[in-house]
This record gives sequence, C-alpha cells and structure tokens, in this order.
Amino acid sequence: MPAIVIVGAGIGGVSFGIALRRQLGVDDFTIYEKAADVGGTWRDNIYPGASSDIAVHFYSLSTDLNPDWPSTHASQKQALDYWQKLAVKYDLYRRIVFKRLVVSAEWSAKEQLYHIVTEDVPSGTRHSTTAKILISALGLIEIPRFPGIPGVESFNGEMFHSARWDTGVDLCGKRVAVIGNGASSTQFVPVISEDPTVQVTQFCRTPNWFLPPIRADYSPSWKWTFNNVPLAMRIYRLFLYLRSELLYIFIFANKSIRERYTHVATDYIVRTAPKENVEHLIPKYSLGCKRMIFDTNFLAALHRPNLSLNWEGIQSICDDGIITKKGTKRREKLPFDIIIFATGFTADLYPLTVVGATGKTVQQYYDSQGGPKAYFGTTVPGFPNLFMIGGPNTATGHTSVILTEEIQINYILKFVKPILDGTVSAFDVTSRATDAYNTLIHARLARSVFVGCVSWYRKGGEGKVSMIFPGPMMLYGWWLRKPRWGDYTVTATDRWERKLRWERWKDLVNPTYYLAVLIGFVVLWISG
Repeated sequence: MPAIVIVGAGIGGVSFGIALRRQLGVDDFTIYEKAADVGGTWRDNIYPGASSDIAVHFYSLSTDLNPDWPSTHASQKQALDYWQKLAVKYDLYRRIVFKRLVVSAEWSAKEQLYHIVTEDVPSGTRHSTTAKILISALGLIEIPRFPGIPGVESFNGEMFHSARWDTGVDLCGKRVAVIGNGASSTQFVPVISEDPTVQVTQFCRTPNWFLPPIRADYSPSWKWTFNNVPLAMRIYRLFLYLRSELLYIFIFANKSIRERYTHVATDYIVRTAPKENVEHLIPKYSLGCKRMIFDTNFLAALHRPNLSLNWEGIQSICDDGIITKKGTKRREKLPFDIIIFATGFTADLYPLTVVGATGKTVQQYYDSQGGPKAYFGTTVPGFPNLFMIGGPNTATGHTSVILTEEIQINYILKFVKPILDGTVSAFDVTSRATDAYNTLIHARLARSVFVGCVSWYRKGGEGKVSMIFPGPMMLYGWWLRKPRWGDYTVTATDRWERKLRWERWKDLVNPTYYLAVLIGFVVLWISG
C-alpha cells in the first residue's frame, strides 16, 4: 500500500511526483489516472488550434526549462510532448496506474489513513488500497460543461464538446453550429473556417475583451542563446514572471491604468473585426472581469463569408437545427449537420467522493459554505492529510498555472515530510483559520474587478467568486512560503513539539526573517 496516493496524472499530478522525487527522494507513491496517458488538459483538449495563452518558457516547470521551444506559446502537441518526456525523465510511468478511476476515499480516524476505492476503466473491476496522504490533482478544467438547452437530445446530427473533440467527424462540406464564444472557440473557429466549404455559425452570449496577438516563432539566435548562454532562460523566465505581475497590478488592480488598456483593446477590436460585428463584440463589463483573450486570428476570420455570429440567444435545439429566442428556426434558413459545444467547464463542483473526519464529503462542505472553499486553496477543514493542487481561489487571469501549482506543491511538501518521517500522523486545518483566510480574500474580491460580470470564476456564473485568486502570485507565494502550524490541528509525537520550538528559535535569531516580514508588508501594499 503506498504512503501517498495522487489522483490524476495531469500537470499537477506529474509535477507533484517530480517534486517528491527531486526534493524528498520519495518513491512510495502511486498516481491513479483514469485515462491512458499523462498530460491532463493537454492530453484531452485536442481541438484544432489548441495552444497555451501563457508564454511557454513560463508555462513549464522551473526545474525543467526547455531551450528548444520553437515559438513563444506551445501548441497542444508540444505541451503534451513536454509533460510526457518529464514523466519518462523522472521514471513516473512506473508509479502511475492508467485507466484507473478513483471512485472514493474515506478517512479513518482510528488508523489515521484513507481507505481508497478505485475502478478499472472500462471493465468496472474495483480495487481497494490505503494511503496516509491523499493528493487531489484533478485540475481546474477537468469536467466539460454542457448547457441545459431544451431539445438537445432530439438533434439528429453529430454533437460533441470542444474539450472532447471528435476526430472521426469530418467537417468538410458541413454546416456547423458552434455554441459558445470563449477562449477555446476563438482558437478552433479560425482553423475550421479556413475551409470555405465549412459553413460556421457561432452562437454567442457575452462578448470578450480581445488583445492584440502575442504569439511568434523564436529566431535561430534566440534558440542559440537559450541553449548556450548560462542563465539566459532563467533571466527570460524572470522577465515573463515580472511582466505577468505587472499585468495584474496595472489591469486588475488599477482602475485608471485599466481604462487605458480598455481603449487599446477597443481600438484593436474596431480595427480588426468587420464593422457590422463591432457593436456586439465590445463588452460592457470591465477589462479583466472575465478571462482576457489574446487574439489568434479570430477577429480577422470574421471577414470570411462562411463564418457568421449569432447573438439572438438559443431557445431550443430541434432535430436538424437551432431555434433562437427570437423565434427564428435556424433549420428553415440554415440546417446544421454538426453542433460543437464550446461551453467551458464545470469548475465549481468537486467530482471526487472524499469522506472526511466528520462523515461529510468535500462537496457537502462546499455546499454548506455557499460554494468551493479551502485554506489557501490547498487544505479543507475536516479532511486530514488531504491536499489539493489547484483548489478553490487558486486560478489566475494573468499568470502561469504552473507557478501557482509549484507554490502549492512546495507548501504541501512541508506537511508530507513529517508524516512520512512518523513525526506526525495527521494535519487538519481548522475551521477558524479557513474562515479567516476566506474572509480576507473575499474582502479583496468584493472590491475587485472580478465581481462585475458573469464568468466561470464565479459559482454558477453569478455566485461568489470561488476560482480566482485576488492578487499577484507574489502575494500568494508570500502567504504560502511557510506553514502556520497554529492553523492546523496536529496529531503528533513529542518530536514534533521539539521541532516546532527549534523552528521558532531559528526565526528569532535569523535576520532574514525580519527582512522577509518587511517584504511581506510591501507585497501587501502593492497588491492593494
């Protein structure tokens, strides 16, 4: 039985496995993955044009920089290849059980461990195991969301979600309805509409703020520099980090500067899109409230005669088309052969049945709190030794998710070591600390740009902001630099108390501690 079970072999799960190997030299762990390979979102999202919107030198592990990226932003295949190679490099495939779904996990206070049930895919054969530590690496965008449109089951054509792209469906010569106009659709719509025989009608609800394109190929001299000049990639990565932090400070946290960027985005939309579409394409909400989109030729593609936007709203779906809220039967004018849902992900539900010390599940805890809630997005009261990677209020709209997860992983490892050493059997964050932390971040969120519109950052689209972190990553990293052990109920031996006394003494005599405190106040002041 492994000491550690990691749920998911996506970016978070692979990164955690690498950290266990690199930082602790630990090999006593198992990763369960319901699919057939590593990669998570980059394995599953294979739609045409799929790519990262974060610079790839920043959208990679700080421990494993790659000098050979061909361009500033990785495609789906390039990103997947990167994570597969890391899994090979750190011999993780040996620790992963593929096509194995984690069905449930239940904490035993008596044994101080989790009883875990897994299920083979697709046979359904069930297995049982135990673990002292449970790592939830399910990811932020794991479950595709399908809107509850009446009549969807009556459609006779092909239907699929963009996150589960059906490569067996040929779009050539077909009439295609795309429902949704978020980030993924703005990547694949320009690609599928390149074929003039594909007639695309995109049904839109809320416009997005578009910013000018940022993608470019690296020149041979850039690649040579990354390969041959010491620290070049480190300095470049630092530049990308600082640029992303300034993006938060200037757009998300500063109204006057945000208004200037709003003019830039507005001007770009007006200059690039067809005049007849501009009125609908310029949002009424503040820049940054929803995910900003760096254009990947979407606005220019709107000039194509085989691509049109529909803003009427969908009333229902019929056997061969879509009926809009204005009562116009699209099938009378333009019947559809294929419907592609580009409607995002269900991010406010916790899909894994984890039963904690109180007998309740994580989802039941979320429901009792009005939506997803955790301490630093990492631990949940009543669930000892459960650690989340990419939990509530850890998403960002300005920087790399890899950075966020590395911060979380370094924090979690500080709990893992004493458990594996036998100094501690269980850590359980207190409700008091969790409530205090969430009061703090939701006070920041209440005066932020994120509450001004409907978005996936919010529970149900309009509820409390349960996904986004209200600050720069400098602030999140500062808060998670070191555990506040007093915020946890610790089941431990006398060795743990001696360790704590030693840690406190080191802080008192270490001058860098006081410098760190000063830096912390500066970070808080900068981030508002």
